Amino acid sequence: MPVTDPALDELASRLPALAVRDEQELRRRLARARDQGGEGGFEELTAAVEHAEAKIAQRRARVPEPTYPEGLPVSERKDEIAAAIRDNQVVIVAGETGSGKSTQIPKICLEAGLGVRGLIGHTQPRRLAARTIAERVAEELGGAVGEVVGYTVRFTDKVGDRSLVKVMTDGILLAEIQRDRMLSRYDTLIIDEAHE
Repeated sequence: MPVTDPALDELASRLPALAVRDEQELRRRLARARDQGGEGGFEELTAAVEHAEAKIAQRRARVPEPTYPEGLPVSERKDEIAAAIRDNQVVIVAGETGSGKSTQIPKICLEAGLGVRGLIGHTQPRRLAARTIAERVAEELGGAVGEVVGYTVRFTDKVGDRSLVKVMTDGILLAEIQRDRMLSRYDTLIIDEAHE
């Protein structure tokens, strides 16, 4: 028995809340189901959407409650920065060295609800900076590197399946673009030290 368009429309309405990768794949499968008149695979498609929703719920449950150090300019303006991030596709944050941009903005993104549909990618120009920033953010979130926050540099990958933030060198991100032009593992990218 063919599945009606409203049933397919209801499934489609659930896709934007899924992980970016899952949304893309399920959108393709849904389009195939529509082309076939809704026949064949509706139950499997529904099960796949439910499985993807469960994965998102697990990721959402892992988001820690960030705390912010006092005295950092970025910490003092976190609500304003979070609003800008929620309301705009691209946000440029400029500030003095030591203002907390590198360590606090990933936490602001988590608090704004990002990092659930995909990783928060955070680039640094050098390997040592990537590792140091990951360690600091992980510590401030009360965890170890490889849990909520991980890092990837040449020859070292400390990002786990449960990670929400991935700090990496610019070169790692450029290499990933070669394999995945849409960077579908990420829902947010922080390009730090862009002037370099």
